[in-house]
Amino acid sequence: MKKSSEIIVGLDIGTTKICAVVGEINGDGVDILGMGSHASEGLRKGVVVNIETTVTSIKKAVEEAELMSGVEITSVNTGIAGGHVKGFNSHGVIAIKGAEVTARDKDRVVDNARAVAIPTDREVIHILPQQYILDGRGDITDPVGMSGLRLEADVHLVTGAVASVHNLIKCCNSAGLDVNDIVLQSLASAEAVLTPEERDLGVILVDFGGGTTDLAVFSGHGIKHTGGVALGGNNLTTDLAMGLRTPMPAAEKLKQAYGCCLTSMAGKDELVSVEGVGGRPPQTVGRLLLAEILEARVEEILSMAQMEIAQNQPSLGLAGGLVLTGGSSVLEGLVEMGEQIFNMPARLGGPQGVGGLSEVVNNPMYATAVGLLLYGMRNRDEEKFRIRDVNIFNRITKRMRRWFKDVI
Repeated sequence: MKKSSEIIVGLDIGTTKICAVVGEINGDGVDILGMGSHASEGLRKGVVVNIETTVTSIKKAVEEAELMSGVEITSVNTGIAGGHVKGFNSHGVIAIKGAEVTARDKDRVVDNARAVAIPTDREVIHILPQQYILDGRGDITDPVGMSGLRLEADVHLVTGAVASVHNLIKCCNSAGLDVNDIVLQSLASAEAVLTPEERDLGVILVDFGGGTTDLAVFSGHGIKHTGGVALGGNNLTTDLAMGLRTPMPAAEKLKQAYGCCLTSMAGKDELVSVEGVGGRPPQTVGRLLLAEILEARVEEILSMAQMEIAQNQPSLGLAGGLVLTGGSSVLEGLVEMGEQIFNMPARLGGPQGVGGLSEVVNNPMYATAVGLLLYGMRNRDEEKFRIRDVNIFNRITKRMRRWFKDVI
């Protein structure tokens, strides 16, 4: 049995699947030990709507991961997404008390930036520094030890609905798991699929999932924007089911086997058999018809994503291009359509930077789960969610006490 301190587990609780990936910290890297996956039936658009079925799916995925890895799983890092998650930028300013910036000054300016009015029904999930500014000099990644009088910080705050966060935690608890940390899914996916060069030049990450399409924009190694579109791969399946008059399971199989979102890439003479509804005989249709149905919806989703980024980051240079990941990103023609709509080079992003049994997670659908491992490894010394001993409201109280101590 591995020591618990060496083991880290990423639990991706998605709309279409729940995936648990077990890794062992090895120096500055992670070796994959095992993976388990099970269909998700208790979520809609990234939000828990049925705790009992979600718990059952979590247990089955975790049991499969335990069998493959030979490790007993007791705690996890899990991801969060959905329309309730919102990100926005904030700015903080403080005066330097001593001759140079200390780690305490760095914490103070970040706390000042996050001291904005947030509704009581929302909770801060992430506080992500973008840059520090010392006496007017910007683009500083770490000001500790530098001399100056005025320290500023630009940070990106990610918030989520308290109820949705609690329901996610409750599902893990009911499955017998502690939650080490809750991570925005697009942020986790970025850990697994983006290169340092892409982050530095500026890159758009589009995590095309089953229930939602999550977005993250990076530039200069900092995160500039997070958001999403409340549409995903399930909408493509529904469109096929309605347009071809076939059951949802059959439509999903058709999408995976013959799906293409560019009519120019679908052969005009290709034919596919479509299962009928209610015992009706199957029908034969051209693959071009499938492409026409999928093209309209994918174009809508990517156009909404492009519009959101253009509204929030209109002047940001993004020479790193577009990276598409997530379970629905493997659809044929998606990369080409992404290049057309975003007017920049695009690529498909799969998990990278892990060792061990990396071949078992070598698919964009596992990007979030693998990213949760990498995020947990790189941030294991940071303050985290720890349910069963510290809940969300206690964490807020602890932070407020620290503010008062700083003031006094």
